[in-house]
Amino acid sequence: MAPWDPQDRVYYLITPAGFPNYGDELIADGWLRYLAEVAPDAEVWVDTHSPGPAQLLHGGTHPKVRFVDTLWRLSGEATRELDSDDPWQVAAWVQRAVADPSLAPARQHGIALLRRADVFHVLGGGYVNGIWPHHFGLLGGAAAVARSTGARTAMTGQGLVPPPEDATPLLRALTDRFDVVDVRDAESAALLGIETGLDDAFLTIAQQPTIAPEDVWPDQEPPDVMVCVQSDRNDSGPGALAGAVLSLLRAWRVRPETVCFVAGIPRVDSRIVGLIDQEFPGARHYSFAEVWDNGLPVTSSQTWVSTRFHLHLAAAAAGAPGVAVPISEDYYTTKHRALLDLGSHWTLFSDFGELPGRPDHGGFDAETLDGYRKRKRQLAESVYAL
Repeated sequence: MAPWDPQDRVYYLITPAGFPNYGDELIADGWLRYLAEVAPDAEVWVDTHSPGPAQLLHGGTHPKVRFVDTLWRLSGEATRELDSDDPWQVAAWVQRAVADPSLAPARQHGIALLRRADVFHVLGGGYVNGIWPHHFGLLGGAAAVARSTGARTAMTGQGLVPPPEDATPLLRALTDRFDVVDVRDAESAALLGIETGLDDAFLTIAQQPTIAPEDVWPDQEPPDVMVCVQSDRNDSGPGALAGAVLSLLRAWRVRPETVCFVAGIPRVDSRIVGLIDQEFPGARHYSFAEVWDNGLPVTSSQTWVSTRFHLHLAAAAAGAPGVAVPISEDYYTTKHRALLDLGSHWTLFSDFGELPGRPDHGGFDAETLDGYRKRKRQLAESVYAL
């Protein structure tokens, strides 16, 4: 029984879920699972840039969840109205629009819904920073509505670096208007002057579906080297990244048929793979749709190689050793190091000229992982305890 009465509550979640992106979907799924457990009768709205795809991925996770795109639309409209994605200007415009819907007449019904929310919750991820400065409109919009209605506000598991140039004072001012602020890495914590928290995926990571590799490939030996290599946010260039991954696997002398390429984002995680997979005849491919529909085929006996942060987290949570490949110094290095600091025991492969050996042990130990889950549950209670 929850320590509060969830009956008739309106919870408003803000997230980039639905793209799809394994990490964003993992986080959204976790929070919806949590609310289905503690507040199944609550009215839950998810504000995302992709409400249709999000409905298909998450529509059955909570009995009363629905999907809109109001704050994402307002942030996008601000950039067009202003001909700028400057975070100061976008955040100010969105705050004016939620106070005066005549500035965005097509969003009037969505803005009216915002005023019904009891809790605004900006779900975790690395999407409010200098890479996407117009997303400051999401924070501004939620904070502005809550100021006028008295709604509770929370932002959890945030990755705020790299910050937009000259916008750190704005970020601090906006976050000061939130009742609960939680960040997932030391750099983001230093930016705000708060303690480092945890990524939101730790909330329900032990409940996320996995599948035994032998059930995926019952008629052949399952792969024991799992590889996710992305093409987006890659500062190294496609050739350098492809060469590094190919050289690493060759140095380990892996047999091609023991390799499986896993996608965290459809197509985006296939482009670099397409440059090297001809060197691995018989390698398996496991799509995002298969990951989401069937579960992640992960065991502690595998070795993982991943540029993606949340596959690092999920594989390490299953006890698998691995190598993290940070492809941007100011974004992915921060993310992967946060997991290393928490005890994933993975190797960081940042210097492509020095090939690490194949790890034979690693991953989070069960007691540590359970402690992180409990910490995140305590945070969840503070978010929704009205």
